[in-house]
Amino acid sequence: MANKSVFASLMGRLLPRSDAQNHEGAPAYALTPRHALAQLAATGTLHRTFYADAREQLDQVLALAREVEPGFIARTAVHARERGHMKDMPALLLALSSTLQSPDFAPAFRRVVDNGRMLRSFVQIMRSGAVGRKSLGTRPKRLVQEWLETASDVEIMRAAVGQDPSLADVIKMVHPKPADPSRQALYGWLIGRPHDATALPETVRAFEAFKRDPAAPVPDVPFQMLTALPLTREHWAAIGEKAGWHMLRMNLNTFARHGVFEVDGFAERVAARLRDPEAIRRARVFPYQLMAAYTMAGTGVPAVVREALQDAMEIAVGNVPVVPGHVVVCPDVSGSMASPVTGYRAGGTTAVRCIDVAALVAAAVLRANRSARVMPFEQDVVKVDLNPRDSVLTNAQKLAAIGGGGTNCSAPVERLVAERAKVDLVVFVSDNQSWVDAARHPHQGTGLMQAWAKLKERNPEAKLVCIDIQPYATTQAQERADILNVGGFSDAVFDAIAAFAADGSSGADRWVEEIERIVL
Repeated sequence: MANKSVFASLMGRLLPRSDAQNHEGAPAYALTPRHALAQLAATGTLHRTFYADAREQLDQVLALAREVEPGFIARTAVHARERGHMKDMPALLLALSSTLQSPDFAPAFRRVVDNGRMLRSFVQIMRSGAVGRKSLGTRPKRLVQEWLETASDVEIMRAAVGQDPSLADVIKMVHPKPADPSRQALYGWLIGRPHDATALPETVRAFEAFKRDPAAPVPDVPFQMLTALPLTREHWAAIGEKAGWHMLRMNLNTFARHGVFEVDGFAERVAARLRDPEAIRRARVFPYQLMAAYTMAGTGVPAVVREALQDAMEIAVGNVPVVPGHVVVCPDVSGSMASPVTGYRAGGTTAVRCIDVAALVAAAVLRANRSARVMPFEQDVVKVDLNPRDSVLTNAQKLAAIGGGGTNCSAPVERLVAERAKVDLVVFVSDNQSWVDAARHPHQGTGLMQAWAKLKERNPEAKLVCIDIQPYATTQAQERADILNVGGFSDAVFDAIAAFAADGSSGADRWVEEIERIVL
């Protein structure tokens, strides 16, 4: 008999050889520098993940930035902020852009730095020396001044919450020019310098009055500025009425603890705001944030508010495509997927795991495509019974409860091949660290590509979408006309799936091309 390891099948020989290894040491495909940078921007949080630490992510970004042109760095920062809803990575890419002689830095800055927190993050990264300098430099300093000089009083007050650096530190660094006595007094108040108290903005004067006399009306300032004061239930209710959408979502248990839901009509008003489609859009909410809020809501949170979170979830994933034909979605439920989706943070690690995000995407696809088949996998496919009529949150919780075992990305596709199934679209949600199938004919590509080649024999028009939710820069399925690799955990991935499934165009570099089309 001929040696099968030498005389591979024609199909196997046509498969692309793997050219990288993943973090498990198994065969993988390296993403192009542009695609890898986009992947890191969409999923990296500069915090330790299951396989990589913060320094490794930073080093990867710096190395990749040297391989792409300055304009792509700036556009990736904008895409990560506006579509991916990310914070740290867009600020890092923007800081990198500031060190390059590129006209794209200024327009990118104005789009990425869209609030005070982003401003402080940008300054923090610049001053850290991470991008090769510890001073802001002339151009960045001028743009930071511009932000401070054009921001409203409310935006300035919101930006004043937080440290390292504080907004006062930033003001001392860049010396913005106050346009009028009111702004001059505000800067003096923020940095602890002598100022004309009568010229302070009304919001600040109301805050100072409230500190002197809690019987005064609750001022419209960030609630973090009020929590050290002796607040009553009525005070908390007033805070909730003025709070932003995310503040409501994140503090439901706080309101319950202070008895605020007992205030007549308060629960109903909170519920109405949480399910408001326009408010959800403006908040740029991650679907997983709603899942976390729903899961963590205690018994003191009324049913009407919990139901509003479910309604908000249905709205947040409303752009999941309806795909004609046979759809299969494969969430990775292996052991590594139990790690926090945004990494391990000292004192602030999210309770949401990678498996929760994978489960959420699968449940959302099932909700939009009720005949879709869900095939969770670890070492093998795991059986689970889901009702497509159930809410996204209900099905996501069922999927997320599985978990454990090694990673075998080829398992669901091998099962489909064995069943001789009809398939039009397969969607994977994984960290791409497959290793159980690594020993299968390594000279013929990854296990997933081998299985996909078999599936394509019976389903030549089938398409594969691999959603990667971790910043590891390799994939199990090489990009080509029928394969799309996309990263991130915002609802933007649903747009990418919709476009890829609908128009029949090539998947190769599609995500990168979307970034390149951004006009600065």
